[in-house]
Amino acid sequence: MQKIQLGQSDLHVTPICLGTMTFGEQVDEPTAHAILHRALERGIDFIDTAEMYAVPTRAETFGATETIIGHWFEKNPGVRDRIVVATKVAGPSRGMPWVREGSGMTPADIVASCEGSLRRLKTDVIDLYQIHWPERHVPAFGNMYYDPARETSRTSILAQLEALAGLVKAGKVRAIGLSNETPYGVHEFVRLAEQHGLPRVASVQNVYNLLSRGVENGLDETMHRLGVSLLAYSPLGFGLLTGKYDESGISGPHAPKGARIARYESVRKQRWGRPESFEAARRYNALARETGMTPTQFALAFCHSKWQVASTIIGVTSLAQLDEDLDSWDKRLPPEVLAEIDKLRWEMRDPAI
Repeated sequence: MQKIQLGQSDLHVTPICLGTMTFGEQVDEPTAHAILHRALERGIDFIDTAEMYAVPTRAETFGATETIIGHWFEKNPGVRDRIVVATKVAGPSRGMPWVREGSGMTPADIVASCEGSLRRLKTDVIDLYQIHWPERHVPAFGNMYYDPARETSRTSILAQLEALAGLVKAGKVRAIGLSNETPYGVHEFVRLAEQHGLPRVASVQNVYNLLSRGVENGLDETMHRLGVSLLAYSPLGFGLLTGKYDESGISGPHAPKGARIARYESVRKQRWGRPESFEAARRYNALARETGMTPTQFALAFCHSKWQVASTIIGVTSLAQLDEDLDSWDKRLPPEVLAEIDKLRWEMRDPAI
């Protein structure tokens, strides 16, 4: 794989990134280490995590994913120098008081969270440090509409940037990024960085898949014009786009027991559990089979075929899943198939927005 530059930063990464949010919940430490080894063997040098992981988030597993990765670095001297590590500071509390006290995300919170991640990861520097979700109230994680009445922001974007700049200046962070962000947010972070001589965001990590293409409703133009890279998360729609739920549904006696949507009620209550998401996934999965591809290959090829995507974040629970996902890299969708996908989107829109 030819490496890509993240934004205007000095980070160059593989166009596939290993997401790790299952480590410490669905994936135990030995399996996680085997997955990390295999990914590195197959050329993947970019891994993404977060302070709040594992997912679904619980107080008992807070920080577990970073800790597992840190143990891997510790047991394998020299590996850290071959890996680009991305992690995230959690935004204002979303019912997770164990992440931090209070409901905000102050400069002090950002610094403290970074220090905690460095300790757990057993590293001196984080390559890409991202704000997991905005400090502002924004429509994210399945919410569609911005509501000014719900605004509770207490920390300005400038103050957040200044805190991140301090971490960069101290050598604890190489580059900064955003996640679950809006066009306004990206513009403001870039504008203020340029105005005040502060670090420029290199990337935005947002959901992007066949069921959720909100990035293409204006955010893609913003990122293209400002030179910010998209890291696409949930390319398989939490498993809906693998086809494994097509016959059984997402719940009930015949649903795959270990799969995330079937296993966790909290996930079924989110956008991935909507009937509209399930029905749309079945339509896309059927189209995949008509083209001679598996649904997994098809969904990943969609991301790999789109100019908007710099790197696709894959999340797996086994070596077999990892190999299947990586084997999809050389698959590309021709224009006529992308046109068929757009026809389905016109009919069903973005049910998991």
